[in-house]
Amino acid sequence: MNHDDESELFHRLEADMAATPGPDPGADVVDLDKARSARTGSADSHPDGSADPTPTGSGAVLVDESDDDEPPVARPVDSPNLPSPGIVEHKRRPIVPSWLLSKPGFVSTVERAASNALYATVFHGIRTPWYAFQLTRNAPRGTARLVRDTSRWMWDAEAAPLREYVVRKEDAAEYLKLSRLRDGRVRLRSLIVMVSLVFGVGFALTLYVMTPGWLAVMASAAILTVGFRGAPEDHPVIGPAVLKTELQKLTGSIVLRGLDNIGNVKISAAIKKGGDMNGMRFTSEITRDGPGYRADLDLPWGVTPEDIMEARKPLASGLRRKVGCVWPAPDPEEHEGRLVLWVGDKPMNETKKPAWPLLKSGSVDLFKPVVFGNDQRMGDVAVTLMFASVVVGSIPRMGKTFLMRLFLLIAALDPRAELYAFDFKGTGDFGAVEPVCHRYRAGDEDEDILYVLESLRELRQELRRRAKVIKGLPRSRCPESKVTPELANDKSLGLHPIVAAFDECQVPFEHDKYGAEIEEIGTDLCKRGPALGMVTLFGTQRPDAKSLPTGISANAVLRFCLKVMGQPANDMVLGTSMYKAGYRATMFSRTDRGICWMAGESDDPRIVASAFVDALGAEQVVTRARKMREEYGNITGHAVGEQPKAEGASFDLLADVAAVLPADEDKVWNEKVAARLAAMRPEVYGGWKAETVTTNLKPYGVPVQDVWGTTTAGKGTTRRGIARADVLKAITVRDGKKSGD
Repeated sequence: MNHDDESELFHRLEADMAATPGPDPGADVVDLDKARSARTGSADSHPDGSADPTPTGSGAVLVDESDDDEPPVARPVDSPNLPSPGIVEHKRRPIVPSWLLSKPGFVSTVERAASNALYATVFHGIRTPWYAFQLTRNAPRGTARLVRDTSRWMWDAEAAPLREYVVRKEDAAEYLKLSRLRDGRVRLRSLIVMVSLVFGVGFALTLYVMTPGWLAVMASAAILTVGFRGAPEDHPVIGPAVLKTELQKLTGSIVLRGLDNIGNVKISAAIKKGGDMNGMRFTSEITRDGPGYRADLDLPWGVTPEDIMEARKPLASGLRRKVGCVWPAPDPEEHEGRLVLWVGDKPMNETKKPAWPLLKSGSVDLFKPVVFGNDQRMGDVAVTLMFASVVVGSIPRMGKTFLMRLFLLIAALDPRAELYAFDFKGTGDFGAVEPVCHRYRAGDEDEDILYVLESLRELRQELRRRAKVIKGLPRSRCPESKVTPELANDKSLGLHPIVAAFDECQVPFEHDKYGAEIEEIGTDLCKRGPALGMVTLFGTQRPDAKSLPTGISANAVLRFCLKVMGQPANDMVLGTSMYKAGYRATMFSRTDRGICWMAGESDDPRIVASAFVDALGAEQVVTRARKMREEYGNITGHAVGEQPKAEGASFDLLADVAAVLPADEDKVWNEKVAARLAAMRPEVYGGWKAETVTTNLKPYGVPVQDVWGTTTAGKGTTRRGIARADVLKAITVRDGKKSGD
């Protein structure tokens, strides 16, 4: 800006000030300090002049209103006198690297180093003759280069350009100084070269005359090392055996790049603004954790690890890893915004898993956690089967039956446990555990289903007996009204663990004749059995409401979901809204056999790869388990050739219903039918309700209808019931089918 512009601007400002009206004599005097304070600590003002009480970040204010005519006073909501919690958490970094403290991490690191070393040894060993040929071919050229470089060094050729530069400048003093330096260097270096030649030749002749032949050959071969100098710079004689370009070391910038690519607006904004302004930051250094890397970071405010878990594929793309390598998860020991990102060197299904610890030795206490698999880091994962019902679901050929057999092997290694194994696929997948089973069946024929029903009736009677035993124990011995390890050890009480497994459970549940009763008993065992020492395992490859009854799926504590095809099946196994929360078994590929989501053992579901025990290994485990059971005295039932008692099958449901419906009652409420049946056969129908009657009569085609009746108080009302004529018709149809067969 020139002088004329400045003068023009000055005159314009002076004119504007002259045109501004003077102060109003009646105006109030404003304290500027108070005004600035109010503006700093408050939000925008309303049109009426009052402060906006809405908190806006660190400038949130609290408005004090009074009954007088005085204006409201705004003060900061963040009081400087507010005491801190007084808790300072110090997170110490480990003295020893994590891979040294973790057995899987140590094994993985040592195996990788040893494998690379062995591979390099074999790689270069095979190529040694070719290396010798190349070195011999390059030796003349390397010798020439060595002589040339030695000559340049001895005559101080590297300083020649500097001396030429001084000559061009005609600086005599500097040139004389450089010449003296060169003469000193040349004398010293020439002496070194002459001494080396004299002693080198003398040493070589001595070796040739005095040393053994093999040492002379090795010394002669060492001369070929000059061939390394004769090789082209872009094509060395010996190249690396193990290329380290396959995987890129995980760094903070790579993690941020991957998170930025998942499409989360808050994360992308935090990365662009530097992170800390939005609460996003790394909480520790990226470290090696098992066969992979671990990064811990706080996500932006309002973002949870579940949001990241839903976007594993774009995250893996941003990290340049296979999706099977990328496993984001929450940190159960921290707040809900802490993300633990583990990135493996290989996909989980390609990583070598450690052997099952109980494969060769050891026993089990079902009341304590037992290792059954590994997480992504190949660390041990344990499960506690006691006091739980279990559901395992997946599509075919994903390892569901292997997982259920593994649970049976765990139960077999507890010598107190009584095993019931039912394989409705009929292929004998549970055959390895047959020698230790109290009840065992493989097949889906009517006689197989009847065998299972009779076994379940035994279990129901045992359930009732146990309830009476526990009820009769003193509070000092059974304070929680459930089976304890001490009670299970007392053989006189008969409260040992019972484990019953049903593979392809949709087969018995959908059976025309016995399905309703099997479902009713199975649901009862699932609900009441865990507290009484009974563990039930249900496996199905079609997890829907018909194959896996709601009463079972809603009461199962432990859930294992291998690959499924859609959200309904996912939530049927893992629980309602699990798919929406990011726990999706649909993300597993067809090669992820044995990998599942496990829910119920901890607060949050986790990824687990179950231990692989083949049929031969299972037989070895069962052999050891049977020996333990023989010593304990627990070889019973099917293991010694006994069959389930058939007394429970002597009743006929339709006949019993017809018996409790007198001829003068055309229609009866279902609740009355249930009460009469319970009075008639308490060991069978005890605990039945109106809904139970409806469910069990449905397979026989007995319809339920509205029936008018009178309550005990004499009040008439309509409730759900059945007609005696429909029951008799169902009996006729059933008997006709039997005679036709």
